[in-house]
Amino acid sequence: MTTDGFTTCLWFDGQAEEAAHYYVSIFENSRVDRVTRHTAAGPGAEGSVLAVEFTANGQRFTALNGGPQFTFNESISFQILCSDQREIDHYWAALTADGGEGGPCGWLKDRYGVSWQVVYDRLLTLMTDPDPEKATRTARAMMSMGRLDAAALERAHAGR
Repeated sequence: MTTDGFTTCLWFDGQAEEAAHYYVSIFENSRVDRVTRHTAAGPGAEGSVLAVEFTANGQRFTALNGGPQFTFNESISFQILCSDQREIDHYWAALTADGGEGGPCGWLKDRYGVSWQVVYDRLLTLMTDPDPEKATRTARAMMSMGRLDAAALERAHAGR
């Protein structure tokens, strides 16, 4: 086994190349690395896209056109830790655009049904404060949000 980490494989029904370009457009340090097409041997139509290897935010992925048998669900999600509201707003807007949908507590689904958590990077620190009142206020505030509001979380933690 090589020592340079893992590659996440995402299963699509014909949208692998489109999805790879979509993710590459959202994240810095991203690129499409390779597109593999079906040969005459199949199983897909010759020349059609089988898989796309891409890098998003420095992480390796393969987008596979596997067919309609499997779909995404919330049991797997990608967390994006954001240092400020500008980052939260950027990723939330980009990933909910064109058919994506926001959910509770910073969760969302993009237009392909992939689940994401757009998280304020101080959230866990605030929610695990040794002062139970601060932690509880922060958790309650977070539970009332869709897209996270970093300033509101900080205010809740501070009791303001």
